Amino acid sequence: MDTTREGRRPTLHDVAALAGVSIKTVSRVVNEVSTVDEGIASRVREAVAQLGYRPNQLASRLRSGAPTATIGLVLKDISNEFYSSITLGVASAARARSTQLITAASDEDIDSAEELDLIFDLCRRRVDGMIVIPRGGDYSALRPEIEMGTPMVFLDRHPEELAVDSVLLDNAGGSRAAIDRLIEQGHRRIGLIFHELELEPIGERLRGVRDALDDAGVADDPELLVTGLRDPQSAREAAARMLDLDDPPTAIFCAYNRLTEGVVTAVWERGAPTVVAGFDDFRFSALVPVPLVLVAYDAQRYGRTAADVLFDRIGGDRSPARRIVVPTTIVETGLRATVRP
Repeated sequence: MDTTREGRRPTLHDVAALAGVSIKTVSRVVNEVSTVDEGIASRVREAVAQLGYRPNQLASRLRSGAPTATIGLVLKDISNEFYSSITLGVASAARARSTQLITAASDEDIDSAEELDLIFDLCRRRVDGMIVIPRGGDYSALRPEIEMGTPMVFLDRHPEELAVDSVLLDNAGGSRAAIDRLIEQGHRRIGLIFHELELEPIGERLRGVRDALDDAGVADDPELLVTGLRDPQSAREAAARMLDLDDPPTAIFCAYNRLTEGVVTAVWERGAPTVVAGFDDFRFSALVPVPLVLVAYDAQRYGRTAADVLFDRIGGDRSPARRIVVPTTIVETGLRATVRP
């Protein structure tokens, strides 16, 4: 007789009741202990098959103190192609090692305490290690957890207060290369559309831009720098204001892909002969109806690199913490040929 209640996963108790044995005997059979009488073991296996019982491997590992074969990933907006591509890269590395990936999504609006709660929740689940894409702030509260043996790799931003591995993009070098390309094309009046500068990658990207402009002898123009933008609509409005200036920019550089989306819209709406440059390539960029100069990189490789470092730590690597910088390239794309001033 089926002893399970409808809609409930069968348990060891259910198997024991159906087979007429103790829970301890079921546990021994499920764990393939050879000392169980074969007739009894056969009865237990028949009950397991009839009920569709599956052992909770994670619970067994937690009880024994063995690794859980799970890793965690704390990330931001999963609707953003950047984060979804990173997740695919981490997932592929985990799958190759027969490890499950648990993701915890935060966003730029939550405070550091809420983000730490997400991280500690994964720690309570006893993941074997964790990749964190931090929003920024003080992460020293994680030090005891790391010292107790939970390896963590920080992706995209490095927490100065922790001795942990980090995997970063060449933010300054990539943005500098984009501005160098615009200057090679003859652009001297370049608008800048940026996110919050206190975020490490964004601050580094502005540093790279300013280094390129300084080397080219192009002076800063306050009218051509807008910061604190976080979505396509705000970038679209900021770009529209720039394009309405008496002396509008001939090119506009955007700090990341969502801002590029808004600037492209503003340029296209006005039919302006303006080149749009930006950090991050994105899907269908070749079909965008304005000329583009993009800082490109393999986001899945970015995620896989962080996962590889994490699995090295899980496997026993105790070498000093490292900062790994992933290179970028420049891509000229878009349906229209590059516009030169």
